[in-house]
Amino acid sequence: MGIFSPRFMPVFMCRLAHLFYIYHLGLLAKIISLINFFFFGIEIAVRCPIGPGLFFPHTQGTVIGAWEIGSNATIYQGVTLGAKELDFSYNESSRPSIGDGVTIGSGAKIMGNITVSNNARIGANAVVLIDIPSNALAAGVPAQVISRANPNATK
Repeated sequence: MGIFSPRFMPVFMCRLAHLFYIYHLGLLAKIISLINFFFFGIEIAVRCPIGPGLFFPHTQGTVIGAWEIGSNATIYQGVTLGAKELDFSYNESSRPSIGDGVTIGSGAKIMGNITVSNNARIGANAVVLIDIPSNALAAGVPAQVISRANPNATK
């Protein structure tokens, strides 16, 4: 019954909706996206390309309107990624870009033309208003970089 898992199915459905969007089947893409919202409480823009390995531990209240999301991202519940103001044309200049290996904590908000670089972590309920560098931990309202991991350090 893994296919009906609330961790697998929302990702599958967002990928299916994006595929339909790519093949100019916009109405079908929006229907799949609406079903995803209805059953799993997650709203994902059909235009947002998402790399492999996306993981949603929980989906309720999550809104994904990013320009792009890299591979192996983990996004917890209640996260909002999107434009600062109404953007029906879905412009890159008004949407966040999320790198590879990023973890975004519950309730975090990343709005506008923000870049969260590879392997960064965003703390729960953070409001990100600045670009976040690779391997950094950002937390707070507004979010500040509070630590940076050394990617070359051995454990």
